[in-house]
Amino acid sequence: MRLLRTLSGLTIAAVCLAGCGSTNGSATPTSTPQFVDPAAQASSADPAAAPSAPAGAAPGPSTAPSTPPSVKPSTSATAPVDVKYVFPVDASNVDWHDTHSKYPATDIFVNCGSRFVATTSGRVLEVSLTDTYVEGKPDGPANGGLSVSILGDDGVRYYGSHLSKVQSGIRAGVRVKAGQLLGVTGKTGNANDVCHLHYGISPPCAKTGDWKVRRGVVWPYTYLASWRKDGQKSPVASVATWKRKNNCQA
Repeated sequence: MRLLRTLSGLTIAAVCLAGCGSTNGSATPTSTPQFVDPAAQASSADPAAAPSAPAGAAPGPSTAPSTPPSVKPSTSATAPVDVKYVFPVDASNVDWHDTHSKYPATDIFVNCGSRFVATTSGRVLEVSLTDTYVEGKPDGPANGGLSVSILGDDGVRYYGSHLSKVQSGIRAGVRVKAGQLLGVTGKTGNANDVCHLHYGISPPCAKTGDWKVRRGVVWPYTYLASWRKDGQKSPVASVATWKRKNNCQA
């Protein structure tokens, strides 16, 4: 009878181990879920850690590459351009509006002789040093009087006009930094005898000569409001959208 009880106990123990699994035997316990970064999954996979197929079983598809790929992609191709934005007039007393006659732009009202500065780093595209505006003539490139436009390092063109003077050394092709002096405000061109800076944001479609685009195609108000408070709101997306929809036709 003692022998029968011993055999019965061994049988029950064997059945329990087969059904519940064992951490010390050949059966494998349920694995703890792992949350893996998909971008790093291929490189972090260890082919040696993959469970081997049972003897005689057909091999399944391999999920691990024979040679793990590099996990260090180049960051230079995707890194955004590092630009800084500043308010285009360096003065304490300024005002501007969210509307403008005929097309999207802004008139920044400021005292004559205030500093007009580069919105961001970039390169000078066009400079007008002579006021050739004649009252009553149709709208044209002379409307701005003395003016400067730059192509920012963010790919956006920034334009200021009605200047009384362009700073010495500012000419086409010259690189400028954010906040660098470009000229001083005035009332040349079609300024209605009021000192202000006409300010326009646009894509550099033809870079030079395309005055209808250059004078402004994207409303600047919200960007100016940001820059006035040292914010860094960028017009890049809005300018790209306008260009895509209008194909540079203003």
